[in-house]
Amino acid sequence: MSRLQEAIEQIDFARQYTLERVNSIPLAEWFTAPPGGVSHIAWQVGHTAMAEYRLCLERLRPRTTADESLIPDDFLTVFGRESLPARVTGYTAEEIRSVYDRVHTRILEELPTYPDAELDLPPLKPHPLFTTRIASLRYAPLHEMIHCGQLAMIRRMLGHAPIW
Repeated sequence: MSRLQEAIEQIDFARQYTLERVNSIPLAEWFTAPPGGVSHIAWQVGHTAMAEYRLCLERLRPRTTADESLIPDDFLTVFGRESLPARVTGYTAEEIRSVYDRVHTRILEELPTYPDAELDLPPLKPHPLFTTRIASLRYAPLHEMIHCGQLAMIRRMLGHAPIW
């Protein structure tokens, strides 16, 4: 199995695992921050979509005009690294979920054709945790699992039974 195929499988595994939790939370609860909590489902899902786009597409190739309809510039800001869940405005739970799904679908369409010779190049946008494009792809599922854990904690705090 190629390094790229292995990375794609890990990216998709993390998404499928996270989806089990995301799919179990009614959209009506997405903007509810549990008592004592600092985040909500909407921000976690939006942030995960933004990060997957940045780690798996934006660092491997330039942003395209088609990317604006995939994930708008404003979405990247609203759910960016320094953003705050309390400031999430302008997007419904349905819109956030749609971006989350679209980005992942595009990644699974584009990545299989990415040239192996370019995987060892530096990412187009630097990141403090890695220095190559393949490392960006390998980090993507790790980042998603961090937020999957946060999603799982929030859903439990909202009164949902654990998913094992």
